[in-house]
Amino acid sequence: MSKEYIEIVQKINDAFAANNVEGFLENCSESVSWTMVGDRTVTGKDAIREFMSEMAGSEAPDFGVDRMIADGESVVCYGEMSMKDSEGQTSDWSYCDIYHFADGKVAEMSSFVIKKKGADDSTNTAAA
Repeated sequence: MSKEYIEIVQKINDAFAANNVEGFLENCSESVSWTMVGDRTVTGKDAIREFMSEMAGSEAPDFGVDRMIADGESVVCYGEMSMKDSEGQTSDWSYCDIYHFADGKVAEMSSFVIKKKGADDSTNTAAA
């Protein structure tokens, strides 16, 4: 199933890039749990839909995938992305998403997202 799971993660990434919440959620179980490490855990499609609506109006992130690694019922995907904040300032981030599957759907997801240090930025904060 590893190849099929990688294809699902590619669909999820395409949905994120298009700001398509439902495209993401159609690949998840009803009781999916999404942990933004260091921030919060959101459980269930409705709660995730609400969480993602908090980000509505913001532009979709511009991101690339460096690598996907599949093993059994899990896929790890990592890469780089750029996002605009509420003031329209763009910042660069590194991310690593870990997906765990059950019955062909994402059952759990953990996201590690770290803001890259800029020339004038002396902080390195985790956020999701």
